[in-house]
Amino acid sequence: MTAATSDNRRRAYWLKTLHEWHWVSSALCLIGLLLFGITGFTLNHAASIEAKPKVTSRTANVDDALRQALRQQVPAAKANKGKAELPEALQAWIGKQWSVDTAGREAEWTDDEIYLSLPRPGGDAWLRVSLGDGEAEYELTDRGWLSYFNDLHKGRNSGAAWSWFIDIFAGATLVFSITGLFILKMHAGNRPFTWPMVGMGLVIPVLLALLFIH
Repeated sequence: MTAATSDNRRRAYWLKTLHEWHWVSSALCLIGLLLFGITGFTLNHAASIEAKPKVTSRTANVDDALRQALRQQVPAAKANKGKAELPEALQAWIGKQWSVDTAGREAEWTDDEIYLSLPRPGGDAWLRVSLGDGEAEYELTDRGWLSYFNDLHKGRNSGAAWSWFIDIFAGATLVFSITGLFILKMHAGNRPFTWPMVGMGLVIPVLLALLFIH
């Protein structure tokens, strides 16, 4: 076996391996790239694309027994810097009253009220329970699907599972980009415009940043 034949086989092996990693990572990234590409455009033009929030407000009253039980838990919450999860009884009442899941969220407790912020992608919400008269208020703000996907792009109030998805997606795009770079390198000998095009991808954003961003 000649040295040239050995080099050709080695090159063919690495090219095949790179193509396999490249297409697998591209398949994993495809939908994510579409999502982040589209929302990158909508975020860049957020001022021109107005969202019309829809606000829904509801009120109810907790019964005296539950209100008294809540008042008894105020000292423990205040000892924890005024932060504590809602008791299971109140969580169940809220879930039955407004179909809102409050599990695992810390509320702010004072002598007069309990306040819980419920931010979410594409909107916001909060609820308040008065410990004086038992009045409960819930307000939901929905900014629409566009705002929802924009918030997913930023990872805003989207939870641990989505945060993990963004990390894995970022890793897959790195594999996609790096394998693509090596594939370009292996084909560059037959494609003279390869490195000038790659260089433009670097030079253009650098020049824009240096000349127009202050």
